[in-house]
Amino acid sequence: MVIVGGGRVGTALAKLCEQHRLSTSLVTRTEGKIGENGTEPILVTVRNDDLSGFLASVPQQRRSDLVFVQNGMIRPWLAANGLSENTRGLLYFAVAKRGDPPVPGPPSPFVGAHAPAIVSILETIGLGGRVVSPAAFTQVELEKLIWNCAFGLMCEATGATVGEVVDLHGEELAALVNEMIAVGERELGITADSGLLERCCAYSRDIYAYRGAVKEWVWRNGWFVERSRDLEMPVHSHLLQRLGLDGRTA
Repeated sequence: MVIVGGGRVGTALAKLCEQHRLSTSLVTRTEGKIGENGTEPILVTVRNDDLSGFLASVPQQRRSDLVFVQNGMIRPWLAANGLSENTRGLLYFAVAKRGDPPVPGPPSPFVGAHAPAIVSILETIGLGGRVVSPAAFTQVELEKLIWNCAFGLMCEATGATVGEVVDLHGEELAALVNEMIAVGERELGITADSGLLERCCAYSRDIYAYRGAVKEWVWRNGWFVERSRDLEMPVHSHLLQRLGLDGRTA
């Protein structure tokens, strides 16, 4: 496997693979490059805003081997770049800062041609993974997007941790999540699995002291603003106004 990105996640994964004597190479902005030949998966861990710049450096014949694990709604970007069929995953482990070992969470879901290989590697290094269907991945993609966006916004607007948001602002949180579900269902053409809010709340109680924030606007909350159109999102709009972000486009 090739790992792209020298940040928290890429560095941690490369170190674990080395410890388990797995054949991997780490490509960063200053070291290594993706060769024109090969068929191994290329795990892309760069930030969303760096995706376009990174893609320009990838040989055309290797682009189908790219595996994307970014949070946020990257589907439009993938489609625009002819990468909709590429392997994707959502990482359910935490790395507090660069150099720290990952803290495992639930098995990370992957879908696509390289999914079995990536899951096998994650299992070997003790992080856990699972291969899922495209339909199942879409469900978990929406769920994680909503968790990031709803709790990030609620935490920043109220000053609460994710656990406190659940315990102290449950009614407002539920209304916000329902607004996001309505937009997500329409844009992705799905019906969200039942229990989405409950699972988000349970996860937040597990990491009670974590404090989210509004970030990666275009890929997260901004996507909901752009795609809401005729679907009103009064709670989302009110919270954005409290933070002075109403109408933000970048």
